Amino acid sequence: MKKVLFALVIVMFAAGSAFAHSPLCDCFDNGDGTVTCEGGFSDGSSASGVKMHVKDSAGKVLIEGKMNEDSEYTFNKPSVDYMVQFDAGEGHSVEVNGKDIVE
Repeated sequence: MKKVLFALVIVMFAAGSAFAHSPLCDCFDNGDGTVTCEGGFSDGSSASGVKMHVKDSAGKVLIEGKMNEDSEYTFNKPSVDYMVQFDAGEGHSVEVNGKDIVE
């Protein structure tokens, strides 16, 4: 009986782990005054519709939008120090410092 319970616990743990996914986001400077970010999840899920925020160094939101159907978001590069936040909800957020975004 103990072996059956142990096997059941292992199967339940493995099934729960299969549904876990981590957010991914990478941004690059297009060289034309715009920045494009690409997002997704470690399990291959689309990021279409995920909220995007571009904030200044004080945390004030400068630009808001959402990932498009291709899991991309393009915005005009701010003239001040900024960061980009991929916001898919609690525990599923990624922040990219504007200084790390290069062509």
